[in-house]
Amino acid sequence: MDHDYPIYTVQNECQDCYKCVRHCPCKAIRVKGGNASVIPELCVACGICYQVCPAGAKQIRDDISRAKFLIADGHKVYASIAPSWVNYFPGLKPEILIHALRKLGFAWVGETALGAQQVSAATADMIAKADHGIFISSACPSVVEFIKRYIPEHTPNITPIMSPLLTHCQMMKKHYGQDIKTVFFGPCIAKKQEADTHPGLLNVALTFEDLKKWLEEARIKFQFLTTEENDRFSPAPAEEGRLYPIEGGMIDTVKSGQNDKTVYIKLSSLKNIERALKGQLDDGGRKIFIECLACRNGCVNGPVMDKCGTKLDDLVRIAAIWPEDSRSSASRKLEVANNEEFTPIMLKNGVPDEKSIQKTLQSIGKFTKDDELNCGGCGYYTCQNFAKALISGKGEPEMCVSHLKKLSQKKANALIKYIPAGVVIVDNNLSIIECNLRFAKMFDESSALAFEVQPGLRGVSLGTTVEFTDLFRTAMATGNDLERRNFVYKGMILDIDIFSIERNRVVGAIIQDVTQSELQREKIAEKARSVIMKNIMTVQKIANCLGEHMADTEIILKEVASGYDSTALIESMKKEKDSNGQS
Repeated sequence: MDHDYPIYTVQNECQDCYKCVRHCPCKAIRVKGGNASVIPELCVACGICYQVCPAGAKQIRDDISRAKFLIADGHKVYASIAPSWVNYFPGLKPEILIHALRKLGFAWVGETALGAQQVSAATADMIAKADHGIFISSACPSVVEFIKRYIPEHTPNITPIMSPLLTHCQMMKKHYGQDIKTVFFGPCIAKKQEADTHPGLLNVALTFEDLKKWLEEARIKFQFLTTEENDRFSPAPAEEGRLYPIEGGMIDTVKSGQNDKTVYIKLSSLKNIERALKGQLDDGGRKIFIECLACRNGCVNGPVMDKCGTKLDDLVRIAAIWPEDSRSSASRKLEVANNEEFTPIMLKNGVPDEKSIQKTLQSIGKFTKDDELNCGGCGYYTCQNFAKALISGKGEPEMCVSHLKKLSQKKANALIKYIPAGVVIVDNNLSIIECNLRFAKMFDESSALAFEVQPGLRGVSLGTTVEFTDLFRTAMATGNDLERRNFVYKGMILDIDIFSIERNRVVGAIIQDVTQSELQREKIAEKARSVIMKNIMTVQKIANCLGEHMADTEIILKEVASGYDSTALIESMKKEKDSNGQS
């Protein structure tokens, strides 16, 4: 779990669904031990994995404490807020939002759209001075990083201009002093990367979710706030730059007028951008400007925005912010030098040779082209791409659903085949789904013959093989396990265990013929009974003999006692005692 990067995975929450792998346009996900983690050097922080993760395992780095520290440390801190705030906080008046931020400790609050206007002015000037060429917007940091890594041949086509946010930070430092600190609030995760790579301009980048959380912690509620005279955007409100959050908004601000013969194209989502820009681009002697946004339909669908997507009325509200006849930034004066050069990033992912790919495919049961289902269950579009991911250490064989299914089937078939008992699985119509040969041979020869023709007897009615189907119906109806020991059936003694596989839908049974063992047990029991009876007879004889001896003894003693004079006997004993004492 890497908390240093803007996006990380809470491993205990990851559910092995591979949805992040499936949706990531960069395949910047490594699966190890069943957990999917972000690979920073491949990631462009577009936030799609955060949006699609059903378990909430993907999290955004929390930088609120860093922003709080800047304020607590006595710095003058400037808040730059993205224009898409009107979608995240619908119906909220700007002055209320500004007042809330001032209560958090911010000295000034300004619109990032001011920087956007400067970016559009610089872009329009660059296009106007060129004879021809392809110009790719640099406004979206995720797009810039994506092109640098995955379409590096078009890096020279990116306009060498800072993003609106960095441009805005530069403007604020020029206006309020180089020692001020800047904190951004917006819908974007990639801005955190900008803060990491440009700490001299941007100190902390937070999301609208962070702002909401911070306000809740401070117990600041919009409905209870009252505004003051200085609750306004500093140093001035933005104008056409507020169009940037919607697809095509930047184009509206770059167009220079009726005589503008530049071809304008808008692209949103990294997959569409890659599809459109992949390969050689020819301007045909024309000037072509391409507005590229990583998020579908623009920043209004950023990672922390409503996951259901932006509604039409939200788009209309933003588009109507500024009159169409005054949307261009082409005539604006450049206030700051916001030049930035972009260089390609050459990734170290080598392409494996065909032999290695085939060997890897075979390790997951893909021996022919027909075996390559390209189902996408692993998150990769083709089995070939998945094999490459395995070779590069980004994946695990267990990610292949069809491979796992085959393995489980083989294991199940082996267990059913070799278990030393009859095994049968039936559905709720008591039709056989699977059984082993031992079950088929257990009851009649016809079932064994049928098994040779149709292994597993799939689809055969259970009633044609056994008559005790009522046991199966009971287990199916109740959903409980059922046991029958020493069940007598057609001269056999059976131990029957019926268990639920899918409650009320599928049950299985293990049937053991214990006839021989029971007969053997009876023989042993009979011998034991015989030995015990003999012992009992012997004991009885001994008892009788002892009884006879005791009776004889009793009679003799009685006769002896009656034949003597007891008084004489006592006198005799006294005399004997006296004589012994004298001697």
